[in-house]
Amino acid sequence: MKTALIINGFTFLCLIAALKKDREKTKKALKIAGKSSLRILPMVVIVILIIGIILGFIPKSKIAKIVGEKAGFKGILIVALLGAILHIPSIISFPLAASLLKSGASVTSVAVFITTLTMIGIVTLPIEIRELGKKIALLRNGLSFIIAIIIGLIMGAIL
Repeated sequence: MKTALIINGFTFLCLIAALKKDREKTKKALKIAGKSSLRILPMVVIVILIIGIILGFIPKSKIAKIVGEKAGFKGILIVALLGAILHIPSIISFPLAASLLKSGASVTSVAVFITTLTMIGIVTLPIEIRELGKKIALLRNGLSFIIAIIIGLIMGAIL
Protein backbone atom coordinates (compact mmCIF):
# COMPACT_ATOMS: atom_id res chain seq x y z
CA MET A 1 0.00 0.00 0.00
CA LYS A 2 2.81 2.35 0.90
CA THR A 3 4.59 1.69 -2.39
CA ALA A 4 1.42 2.42 -4.37
CA LEU A 5 1.02 5.74 -2.57
CA ILE A 6 4.62 6.70 -3.33
CA ILE A 7 4.32 5.76 -7.01
CA ASN A 8 0.98 7.52 -7.43
CA GLY A 9 2.23 10.58 -5.54
CA PHE A 10 5.32 10.77 -7.76
CA THR A 11 3.15 10.37 -10.87
CA PHE A 12 0.86 13.16 -9.70
CA LEU A 13 3.85 15.47 -9.09
CA CYS A 14 5.16 14.70 -12.57
CA LEU A 15 1.75 15.51 -14.03
CA ILE A 16 1.71 18.86 -12.21
CA ALA A 17 5.23 19.62 -13.50
CA ALA A 18 4.19 18.69 -17.06
CA LEU A 19 1.13 20.93 -16.84
CA LYS A 20 3.28 23.83 -15.69
CA LYS A 21 5.84 23.27 -18.45
CA ASP A 22 3.44 22.85 -21.39
CA ARG A 23 -0.28 22.70 -20.69
CA GLU A 24 -1.30 21.88 -24.30
CA LYS A 25 1.13 18.98 -24.76
CA THR A 26 0.09 17.56 -21.41
CA LYS A 27 -3.60 17.74 -22.32
CA LYS A 28 -2.83 16.08 -25.66
CA ALA A 29 -0.84 13.33 -23.93
CA LEU A 30 -3.66 12.74 -21.43
CA LYS A 31 -6.19 12.43 -24.27
CA ILE A 32 -3.98 9.89 -26.04
CA ALA A 33 -3.53 7.95 -22.79
CA GLY A 34 -7.28 8.02 -22.16
CA LYS A 35 -8.06 6.72 -25.65
CA SER A 36 -5.45 3.97 -25.29
CA SER A 37 -6.91 2.97 -21.93
CA LEU A 38 -10.41 2.77 -23.38
CA ARG A 39 -9.10 0.70 -26.30
CA ILE A 40 -7.54 -1.96 -24.04
CA LEU A 41 -10.28 -1.86 -21.39
CA PRO A 42 -12.44 -4.61 -22.96
CA MET A 43 -9.44 -6.95 -23.15
CA VAL A 44 -8.50 -6.16 -19.55
CA VAL A 45 -12.03 -6.90 -18.32
CA ILE A 46 -12.20 -10.16 -20.30
CA VAL A 47 -8.83 -11.33 -18.98
CA ILE A 48 -9.80 -10.48 -15.39
CA LEU A 49 -13.09 -12.37 -15.78
CA ILE A 50 -11.36 -15.40 -17.28
CA ILE A 51 -8.77 -15.40 -14.50
CA GLY A 52 -11.48 -15.09 -11.88
CA ILE A 53 -13.45 -17.95 -13.39
CA ILE A 54 -10.38 -20.16 -13.70
CA LEU A 55 -9.23 -19.46 -10.15
CA GLY A 56 -12.79 -19.92 -8.92
CA PHE A 57 -13.35 -23.28 -10.56
CA ILE A 58 -9.91 -24.83 -10.39
CA PRO A 59 -9.06 -25.87 -6.84
CA LYS A 60 -5.83 -24.60 -5.30
CA SER A 61 -4.61 -28.17 -5.01
CA LYS A 62 -4.93 -28.63 -8.80
CA ILE A 63 -3.05 -25.39 -9.51
CA ALA A 64 -0.34 -26.45 -7.06
CA LYS A 65 -0.15 -29.85 -8.75
CA ILE A 66 0.18 -28.37 -12.25
CA VAL A 67 2.53 -25.43 -11.55
CA GLY A 68 3.58 -25.85 -7.93
CA GLU A 69 6.91 -26.87 -6.42
CA LYS A 70 6.32 -30.57 -7.08
CA ALA A 71 5.31 -30.08 -10.73
CA GLY A 72 8.95 -29.93 -11.73
CA PHE A 73 10.18 -28.91 -15.16
CA LYS A 74 6.87 -29.97 -16.76
CA GLY A 75 5.05 -27.27 -14.78
CA ILE A 76 7.64 -24.70 -15.80
CA LEU A 77 7.19 -25.61 -19.48
CA ILE A 78 3.41 -25.34 -19.16
CA VAL A 79 3.53 -21.79 -17.80
CA ALA A 80 6.32 -20.85 -20.23
CA LEU A 81 4.17 -21.88 -23.20
CA LEU A 82 1.09 -20.25 -21.71
CA GLY A 83 2.98 -17.00 -21.15
CA ALA A 84 4.39 -17.09 -24.68
CA ILE A 85 0.96 -17.59 -26.24
CA LEU A 86 -1.12 -15.20 -24.15
CA HIS A 87 -1.25 -11.54 -25.04
CA ILE A 88 -1.89 -9.87 -21.70
CA PRO A 89 -0.72 -6.38 -20.76
CA SER A 90 2.01 -6.43 -18.11
CA ILE A 91 -0.14 -4.43 -15.72
CA ILE A 92 -2.58 -7.34 -15.54
CA SER A 93 0.09 -10.01 -15.36
CA PHE A 94 1.33 -8.96 -11.92
CA PRO A 95 -2.03 -9.32 -10.10
CA LEU A 96 -2.45 -12.61 -11.95
CA ALA A 97 0.97 -13.70 -10.72
CA ALA A 98 -0.01 -12.83 -7.16
CA SER A 99 -3.20 -14.88 -7.52
CA LEU A 100 -1.21 -17.83 -8.86
CA LEU A 101 1.23 -17.62 -5.94
CA LYS A 102 -1.65 -17.55 -3.46
CA SER A 103 -3.15 -20.56 -5.22
CA GLY A 104 -0.03 -22.68 -4.80
CA ALA A 105 2.07 -21.96 -7.89
CA SER A 106 5.82 -21.95 -7.33
CA VAL A 107 7.94 -18.81 -7.51
CA THR A 108 9.82 -20.40 -10.39
CA SER A 109 6.63 -20.99 -12.39
CA VAL A 110 5.34 -17.48 -11.76
CA ALA A 111 8.70 -15.92 -12.69
CA VAL A 112 8.78 -17.93 -15.93
CA PHE A 113 5.17 -16.97 -16.68
CA ILE A 114 5.76 -13.24 -16.19
CA THR A 115 9.01 -13.33 -18.15
CA THR A 116 7.60 -15.21 -21.15
CA LEU A 117 4.50 -13.04 -21.05
CA THR A 118 6.57 -9.88 -21.42
CA MET A 119 9.46 -11.14 -23.58
CA ILE A 120 7.77 -13.42 -26.11
CA GLY A 121 4.94 -12.58 -28.45
CA ILE A 122 3.44 -15.42 -30.43
CA VAL A 123 0.49 -13.14 -31.20
CA THR A 124 2.78 -10.37 -32.44
CA LEU A 125 5.23 -12.69 -34.21
CA PRO A 126 3.92 -11.96 -37.75
CA ILE A 127 4.61 -8.24 -37.25
CA GLU A 128 8.02 -9.00 -35.81
CA ILE A 129 8.85 -11.25 -38.79
CA ARG A 130 7.78 -8.51 -41.19
CA GLU A 131 9.89 -5.87 -39.43
CA LEU A 132 12.96 -7.88 -38.40
CA GLY A 133 12.92 -10.82 -40.78
CA LYS A 134 11.99 -14.41 -40.04
CA LYS A 135 15.42 -15.56 -38.84
CA ILE A 136 15.94 -12.72 -36.33
CA ALA A 137 12.35 -12.82 -35.04
CA LEU A 138 12.44 -16.58 -34.43
CA LEU A 139 15.93 -16.39 -32.93
CA ARG A 140 14.89 -13.56 -30.59
CA ASN A 141 11.78 -15.40 -29.44
CA GLY A 142 13.60 -18.71 -29.04
CA LEU A 143 16.43 -17.19 -27.02
CA SER A 144 13.91 -15.23 -24.95
CA PHE A 145 12.08 -18.48 -24.17
CA ILE A 146 15.28 -20.13 -22.96
CA ILE A 147 16.33 -17.04 -20.99
CA ALA A 148 12.87 -16.85 -19.37
CA ILE A 149 13.24 -20.40 -18.08
CA ILE A 150 16.74 -19.62 -16.79
CA ILE A 151 15.44 -16.48 -15.04
CA GLY A 152 12.65 -18.50 -13.43
CA LEU A 153 15.05 -21.20 -12.24
CA ILE A 154 17.36 -18.57 -10.75
CA MET A 155 14.43 -16.82 -9.03
CA GLY A 156 13.22 -20.10 -7.64
CA ALA A 157 16.69 -20.93 -6.32
CA ILE A 158 17.14 -17.51 -4.72
CA LEU A 159 13.69 -17.27 -3.14
